[in-house]
Amino acid sequence: MNSGETVILADVRNRIGHLTLNRPSGLNTLTLPMVRLLQQHLQAWEQDDQVLAVVLRGNGEKAFCAGGDIRMLYDSHTSGSKQHEVFLAEEYALDQYLHAYPKPVLALLDGFVLGGGMGLAQAATLRVVSERVKMGMPEVSIGFFPDVGGSYFLPRLPGRLGFYLGLTGLHVGAADALYAGLADHCLASERLSEFDQMLDTLSWSAPALESLQQVLDSMTCSELPAAKLSALRQAIDEHFALPNLAAIRAALMSENHPELQAWAQDTVKVLDSRSPLAMAVTLELLQRGQQLTLNDCFAQELHLDHQWFEHGDLIEGIRALIIDKDKTPHWNPATLAELDPQRVQAFFKDLPTLASTT
Repeated sequence: MNSGETVILADVRNRIGHLTLNRPSGLNTLTLPMVRLLQQHLQAWEQDDQVLAVVLRGNGEKAFCAGGDIRMLYDSHTSGSKQHEVFLAEEYALDQYLHAYPKPVLALLDGFVLGGGMGLAQAATLRVVSERVKMGMPEVSIGFFPDVGGSYFLPRLPGRLGFYLGLTGLHVGAADALYAGLADHCLASERLSEFDQMLDTLSWSAPALESLQQVLDSMTCSELPAAKLSALRQAIDEHFALPNLAAIRAALMSENHPELQAWAQDTVKVLDSRSPLAMAVTLELLQRGQQLTLNDCFAQELHLDHQWFEHGDLIEGIRALIIDKDKTPHWNPATLAELDPQRVQAFFKDLPTLASTT
């Protein structure tokens, strides 16, 4: 990152605070300076009566935000630095703050919205996707677990869709994002500049959230393909409601509906490529998250973070993906059959007091 680069662009126009993630060459992946700048601007605008709403977006057409800077996580841990711990704690605090932000936050989601990008997006009041969106929580593919509040918002999706998306790490497009409850509106990418013009001339004759809704309702996409998840919903709800990964995998292997067999086999291949430890911890995390408040979900995720760099598969996953780029991670253990359930439960010992449920 160029030291002179402005990683967050901030502007106030027509009583709207505009924040733009500005690392397009890096798919707007989040760094610690970006997290801190976002927090500073949001706090200032919270106190500014002239700012009625916030719009959050990413620069460029490729990504809103493709996650956190995982190379930094690797370098920090392997060098003995604590920057990775500081980054995760402050990133979670930002997401938590956004969830409770007292003014409407509209997230414009174009291109990749992954991991840390989802943490920002799912905290927004209005989540607006373009037809180019590719949204997901792919952490298990690098030996990690869904964080940034994923243990809260994934298990609250309809049926078992959140468990399916969290355990496979697969991406979804605009139609599936809307179907799954990960987005509220679709705005055609060629109308994004028109949308900005409408925001710049908004009269604010109604309350801020209602005014933004009215603009979106007048511009929402009318033509999207059918949601693929809709056709798979019954099977997903059935298989991913099972209590453990071995049962889920066995059920997929025995899927006997001809129209679902190819999907079931493909899903097994995906699961078999992921870190068994990360998947098992993810399942436990989502099951627990169903009963926890948002704040407690963040606390639980941070508790796991403090152990994961030493005892999880993340460092090996990053090595295989972006350090050596061999794309052949050596997970520990290599298979679900070799995974000791007690190893999974050990990550959840000595949790901070999680007093409240919802």
